[in-house]
Amino acid sequence: MKFRLLIVDDEKNIREGLAAALEMDGHEAITAADGAEGWKLFSKGDIDLVITDLRMPGMTGEELLRRIGTESPGLPVIVLTGHGTVENAVAAMRDGAYDFLTKPVNLDRLSLLVKRALQNRELVLKHRRMEEELEHRKQFETIIGTSAPMRKVFDTINRAAPTKASILITGESGVGKELVADAIHELSPRKGKPLIKVHCAALAASLLESELFGHEKGAFTGAAARRRGRFELAHEGTLFLDEIGEIDQNIQIKLLRVLQEKKFERLGGEETIEADVRIVAATNKDLKAEIEKGNFREDLYYRLNVVNIHVPPLRERKDDLPLLITAFLKEFAEENGKALESIAPRARSILYAYNCPG
Repeated sequence: MKFRLLIVDDEKNIREGLAAALEMDGHEAITAADGAEGWKLFSKGDIDLVITDLRMPGMTGEELLRRIGTESPGLPVIVLTGHGTVENAVAAMRDGAYDFLTKPVNLDRLSLLVKRALQNRELVLKHRRMEEELEHRKQFETIIGTSAPMRKVFDTINRAAPTKASILITGESGVGKELVADAIHELSPRKGKPLIKVHCAALAASLLESELFGHEKGAFTGAAARRRGRFELAHEGTLFLDEIGEIDQNIQIKLLRVLQEKKFERLGGEETIEADVRIVAATNKDLKAEIEKGNFREDLYYRLNVVNIHVPPLRERKDDLPLLITAFLKEFAEENGKALESIAPRARSILYAYNCPG
């Protein structure tokens, strides 16, 4: 791993000499002539270690150290000091400096110190990556699979979840599209905000319109009071529209408007309501075929399908069968108070031979 070092010193010969020595050790070194320039370069990111003089005109090394400590706690900073100001270097250590060297700098000692600091830095970064990986895996606990097709699904979820893009999840009935929607929400900046789910195929068109957009009192027979729709309830969160291919043309037009303008009105109402909602939709239909038949709007399809996540059926990822067998066996054993650890070889063979439709 090649590290990027920042050297800050108002003496040109010193900073350039240190940079040359550290580049010979295989590092990338950039330099700054004072604290203000050093802070500007540091703020651009991708710095793994800082070497700074303490005594400089303008922003001092002490101030630069404090700013770095606030911005990037734990990032190693080595301070340079003259023989007469060692007490300042000791104070800098108390402020979070990794270590200090007196001038003139012993290059061998510097090289060893930098190597040790960067090894520690690498361990910290590795630990951080492992924590992030574990956090990501936690979100996928309900989605069982380690096969290549499922790794592709996980990778797309990880890349798409932090964005604002609408997502269309495709796949046969029963493949776990709702679980994918759950993971997208949990990995997004909207985690902690509402995740509202609507099964579009379970409601008649008239009821679905009210379910999505809400209605005012008296908007239709039986509307005895104002009712907030799912878009309002999902404000600043995520709205999951399952079986999106089942909605009729009238609702498709209204849904397209919300996606384009982020605004809608309740049924029977005149007030325009803004909706900051991230849309995740799912379907087991071939929407392109539905477009050709005239059943689904092409413009809505492209608004929904900014990112596509296709969840493969189990017959295309048989490598995941052992994990699924273990998981379901454990679940059903706990539900029924049974001590079951395995299934019969013949039952396992039947499962492997099964076509798994959905």
